[in-house]
Amino acid sequence: MSAPATEVLALDRAAQDLLFRAARTANAFTDEPVDEEQVRAIHDLVRNGPTAMNAQPLRVLLLRSAAARARLLPYLSSGNRDKTAGAPLTAVLAADVDWHDRLPELFPHRPGARDWFAGDPAGREAQARLNAALQIGYLLVGVRAAGLAAGPMAGFDAAGVEREFFPDGRHRVLLLMNIGRPAPDAWRERLPRLDYAEVVSTL
Repeated sequence: MSAPATEVLALDRAAQDLLFRAARTANAFTDEPVDEEQVRAIHDLVRNGPTAMNAQPLRVLLLRSAAARARLLPYLSSGNRDKTAGAPLTAVLAADVDWHDRLPELFPHRPGARDWFAGDPAGREAQARLNAALQIGYLLVGVRAAGLAAGPMAGFDAAGVEREFFPDGRHRVLLLMNIGRPAPDAWRERLPRLDYAEVVSTL
C-alpha cells in the first residue's frame, strides 16, 4: 500500500495547503495594501525558478496609483474592471522579446549565446513567451507563499496595454494579476480537477 501523498511530499501539510489546496483565485480583496517589502520578498523567492538558458524574460509593471490603474481599466473586459479597480495592487506581466541581450551576463559560460538569437525575432518572441509564462507560474505560487492571494486575468486588450505601458515595442503583455489580501467573498467554490489517470500516462 502506497503512503498518503502528504507523507511523500517534502513540504508539511500546512505549506501544501497554503500554496495549493486552500488557495483560490481571488476576485475581491480587502483594502490592506501590498507594500514594496512584500513584493521584493516574493521576487527574491521566485527568481530562482528555472528558465531556458537562465533567460528570465518576465518583466513586471506594478500599478499602485489610482492614475496608473485608470490608464489600464479601459483595456479590460467588463468583468475584470471592478475587481481590478478595487484591488490594492495590479501587476502587468510581460515578456521582454529582447531578453537575449542579457545572455552575456545571465548565461556567461556560452559567450556566443546572444548571437544565436540576434537575427531570429520570431524565435526570440516564442522563447520569451514560454519562459515568461513559466515565471508567471512561479510568481503566482510566490504570492501565495507570502500569505496573499492572486487574481490572474487574461480578459484584456493586450495590444492596447502594450501601447499604453510599453511603447518601446519590446514587451508582449501575457497576463494581468491582482494581488492582495482576499476579501471574505473573494472566491467561488473549488471547481473540479482532473484525476491522475486522466492526466498522466506511462510508457
